[in-house]
Amino acid sequence: MFYSDFLNQWLEDKKRNVQQSTYKSYVILVNKHISPKLGHVILSELKPLTIQDFYNNLFNEKGLSGSSVQKIHTLIKDSLKKAVKWELLHKNPADAVDRPKSERHEVEVWNVEEINRFLKFAESDPLYIAFHIAISTGMRQGEILGLRWQDIDFNKKILMVRQTLSHDGKHLKSGTKSKAGLRTISLPAETVIKLKKHHKQVINEKLFAEDIYKDNDLVICTKLGTPINPSNLTRTFQRLIERSEVKLIRFHDLRHTHATILLSQNINPKIVSERLGHADVRITLNTYSHLLPNMQLEAAEKINQALFN
Repeated sequence: MFYSDFLNQWLEDKKRNVQQSTYKSYVILVNKHISPKLGHVILSELKPLTIQDFYNNLFNEKGLSGSSVQKIHTLIKDSLKKAVKWELLHKNPADAVDRPKSERHEVEVWNVEEINRFLKFAESDPLYIAFHIAISTGMRQGEILGLRWQDIDFNKKILMVRQTLSHDGKHLKSGTKSKAGLRTISLPAETVIKLKKHHKQVINEKLFAEDIYKDNDLVICTKLGTPINPSNLTRTFQRLIERSEVKLIRFHDLRHTHATILLSQNINPKIVSERLGHADVRITLNTYSHLLPNMQLEAAEKINQALFN
């Protein structure tokens, strides 16, 4: 059996066990990168050195980033693990190949002044509430665009992350990226006020549209109730950045901004991790390690005050 033939069977198996967006990403990686180079290899003859040479080619000739090659490595290793389980291989050759290293990038964030300036310019925009939620909760873009009114408890000042919008904006999906993503987030008082105001606006739009309104119970939606396309949100975000003349960052960096502000205010990293929906607090600590030296210095000062003053 050729590795490409096996990968097709593996993809059919994966199709029933992963989200549609994840499956599509697997198909792209297989068709664009893996099958063209490794597909002709007999499955039983796939060796660690063959896989390593393939990774070197992706780095040196294709110019792929470390994170991209890591995704390909994860896919190959998982597929061959299934080959062992299906008794097509005695052992997984990918186990003998080191996981490719990924270059770390410093996260880009806004300071408080930049946040306030941006929100001031964005306040009159129909998508303002999406940016406000991103900054005040640290939610992912798909989680924000999939948020429903039924997931918000105004009395308790909390929201529950229970649904997401797909990357292409076409599918509302129950659940989140991971089990840790299913979480409850406490809301700042100002965010509750903004959400209540926005709720009244959505109700008015629903009454005006009448029968043509598609009620998905979405917090962020068009005037007809349909989901906002993520690319439209991104374009609006970039336009507002230009208007407000703040540092250019990605929408996802609003999530980093939220976490950075909390950590700089000495909020326990475990709490920050829970708000972000990280599966492990170590992810939070690794992502925002650039903040730790300042926090360590402050910790030393506090222990000095407690013990020796």
